[in-house]
Formats: sequence, C-alpha cells, structure tokens
Amino acid sequence: MSDIQSGDIKSDAHRMIDALPDDATWDDVMYRVYVRQCIEAGIKDVDAGRVVDVQEVRRKFGLKP
Repeated sequence: MSDIQSGDIKSDAHRMIDALPDDATWDDVMYRVYVRQCIEAGIKDVDAGRVVDVQEVRRKFGLKP
C-alpha cells in the first residue's frame, strides 16, 4: 500500500481545514488532525507487517470467534 502522506503537510492541512464548516471549533480541527495521524500510522504498520490476525486477538482476550 502506498504512503497516504503526500509530503506536503501544509497543503494537506489547508485542504483539511478548508473542508470544515464555517462554525468549526478548535476541537474539530484537532480531531481531524488526530484521526489523520492515526490512519497514517495504521497504514504504516500494515505496510511494515506489524499486524495481528483478528482470530489471534480474539483468542488472546478470550473472545468468541
């Protein structure tokens, strides 16, 4: 999977903020940035093979399959 980050963080941030409604709060901005960071970190983990099968997680925590 390709890296979601374009390398132009400033432009990406402008687009993200421009997409917010006019009455957006600082919390709205911070939430969008946080979610974006989490998604990019998850994609990097997948690309690096740092994943665990869902069945293994269920077994580890004693959850039904």
